[in-house]
Amino acid sequence: MTPDPKLPVENGPAPAPTEPSTWLLNSPPSAPVRQAHGGVQLWLHRTSVFLFVLISAIAGVLLLILPWTPEWTDNYLLLSYPWLRTLISTGFFRGLCSGLGLLDIWIGFWEALHYHDRK
Repeated sequence: MTPDPKLPVENGPAPAPTEPSTWLLNSPPSAPVRQAHGGVQLWLHRTSVFLFVLISAIAGVLLLILPWTPEWTDNYLLLSYPWLRTLISTGFFRGLCSGLGLLDIWIGFWEALHYHDRK
């Protein structure tokens, strides 16, 4: 019997790829392609980090201070729900909101302090 040319030889070299799709799979890795819009993407990333820090800081300060003001319980939205007004006026709930505010401030500033540009 004659060997089938489509099957690889057991002890011989592997046949060269003949389809273009296998050329891409067997080609050596090339150098990374530098992106043309690297500067724009860098500034967009910096802007998004700045906005994240700003929003985190503002939301944190609001959650830290607002529960202890009269506007927290004396507002129009809570007039029709007295049970909800009782719940949010407790010290535990106010402290919980203030704790979330401190956590939000900490996350924002941690992100700002640990920011670094990717090269």
